[in-house]
Amino acid sequence: MSSRTVIRNGLVITASDEIHADVLIEDGRVVALATTGTPAAESWTAEKTIDATGKYVIPGGVDAHTHMELPFGGTFASDTFETGTRAAAWGGTTTIVDFAVQSVGRSLREGLDAWNAKADGNCAIDYAFHMIVSDVNQETLKEMDLLVQEGVTSFKQFMAYPGVFYSDDGQILRAMQRSAENGGLIMMHAENGIAIDVLVEQALARGETDPRFHGEVRKALLEAEATHRAIKLAQVAGAPLYVVHVSAQEAVAELARARDEGLNVFGETCPQYLFLSTDNLAEPDFEGSKYVCSTPLRPKEHQAALWRGLRTNDLQVVSTDHCPFCFVGQKELGRGDFSKIPNGLPGVENRMDLLHQAVVDGHISRRRWIEIGCATPARMFGLYPKKGTIAPGADADIVIYDPHAEQVMSVETHHMNVDYSAYEGKRVTGQVETVLSRGEPVITEREFTGRAGHGVYTPRSTCQYLL
Repeated sequence: MSSRTVIRNGLVITASDEIHADVLIEDGRVVALATTGTPAAESWTAEKTIDATGKYVIPGGVDAHTHMELPFGGTFASDTFETGTRAAAWGGTTTIVDFAVQSVGRSLREGLDAWNAKADGNCAIDYAFHMIVSDVNQETLKEMDLLVQEGVTSFKQFMAYPGVFYSDDGQILRAMQRSAENGGLIMMHAENGIAIDVLVEQALARGETDPRFHGEVRKALLEAEATHRAIKLAQVAGAPLYVVHVSAQEAVAELARARDEGLNVFGETCPQYLFLSTDNLAEPDFEGSKYVCSTPLRPKEHQAALWRGLRTNDLQVVSTDHCPFCFVGQKELGRGDFSKIPNGLPGVENRMDLLHQAVVDGHISRRRWIEIGCATPARMFGLYPKKGTIAPGADADIVIYDPHAEQVMSVETHHMNVDYSAYEGKRVTGQVETVLSRGEPVITEREFTGRAGHGVYTPRSTCQYLL
């Protein structure tokens, strides 16, 4: 049986257009758009009509950087695929790309199978995977080719975390050379982990154990140096490069310089770097531990460079790096030693609202909001135009967004499985009202009407954003 829904009277906003249009959905896909009030739009009949008068009709958000159930520092990220994708839906995100992890000494396939098992049947929205490559060897390189063919087309490497995820320059170069051949995209955590470990050891020896020292040892210059090195290795390999969670103005400068040279180099930042700072890391009574993530929060003056990078397209994507750990029992593992605080912040539910606040504040335009939150992540990771836009043939992943509603972000009202909000007490304008995932209502007028298992695994093509 065919099912039809029509969304009427809203302002449809995509990365390229803003139009007062009605949207016709059939069998989970967008089939047509027509200007509101025209004979074409008036002629549509449907079992269900959603009135979006005074609201925005936007594509569901694509969060291309999440870590559900990630093992880290002797514990696990507190959101499961079920709780995390439900929270994502509440925040207007309808697709996540999470990270499957290869353990050292194991195959990529084992890691991917393990993450598929965690997610299968548990997700409220659609999902895909990147692959964390922790152990580059000849077998791993061959597996990269197979994974690209199967729709896992991006591979993350770490210049940080020696002894855990770390790859040296030779391993990075080999993986980049392989991706240049198979069409995959290397994602880089760009921090000089070897140097950082020296600074951590020296800080602890001086008795500098509080959370704020996490930010002081992970220096902006060591992010910039690693970003520069990753760019040069990618240039040698002839491969594109995507740098994750860019936090420092010096790193943005490296990306801008490479892009000015015409290189396929891309950068992502996250809401925490745009809205939070080292002031949060310095909060007393160990409260600063709530804000420990890597790359770390920077002094406030870095924020201007990040906003500028988003406006000039030297940064293309805003993802969350959602990796929540509860304050009680998890962040507290690092009392007396900041290096033992699990690294990560909650944010999958807050991203689209915070970026709308950036529109209200004049940092970005409405179309740029959709571009960095929906369309470009979909293009960057081979999901477009199935995801990231509202157009005939696209999945009906659509959010009815009230741009005038006001809300206060709080642990009391969020749906992430974590005992604090990184944005506690922050007032924002704009709120998700209704969310459709492939035409099915997941949030209906601020009530959860979705279910675990609705979300399906979504294979990806290769990067659609290359110069």
